[in-house]
Amino acid sequence: MEQRRSRPPNNGRRRGTPPASLPPQVRRPVPRGARPADGRPASAGGPDGQPAGLRLTGLGGGLFCTAVMILLGLLDQLMFGASLTLYGVLFLPVCVLTALWVRGGDLLTAPVVVPIAFAAGLFPVADGTGGLLGRLMGLVTGLATQAGWLYGGTLLAGVIVLVRRVLWVRARRSRA
Repeated sequence: MEQRRSRPPNNGRRRGTPPASLPPQVRRPVPRGARPADGRPASAGGPDGQPAGLRLTGLGGGLFCTAVMILLGLLDQLMFGASLTLYGVLFLPVCVLTALWVRGGDLLTAPVVVPIAFAAGLFPVADGTGGLLGRLMGLVTGLATQAGWLYGGTLLAGVIVLVRRVLWVRARRSRA
């Protein structure tokens, strides 16, 4: 036997918002100095207390981190003769930026993409002669010898992500 719904169907609109069929230009602009619905000042940034300026998706954070590490690896190889220590030191700020710029919903992707980006950027820096297998052996050796930088950067990104996640959960609980 079918049960009747005791609740009216939801058509996706909230009270007080214009219909989705209207263009965004019709919506009223927020007056300067007005507070959002959660009571924060308009300049307070995102719900986790971070500035709401630049936010990357999980994929965008991975692409950013990988592209920057490949670029840094190429620059390190061209300018400093493939210094693995310099490459590891440059990896740490990239980890911090990636963990800070990933948006709240994709926070847990940052500690996953930074080791992948480290390995991708290590490819031009790794010592290797004798073709593809020699380069691959140099990459494995570089990963083994620079594991401290890799673990340190990943741990740093993980700690930043956990702090941001705790702040985000607290902000959601205080709004509820």
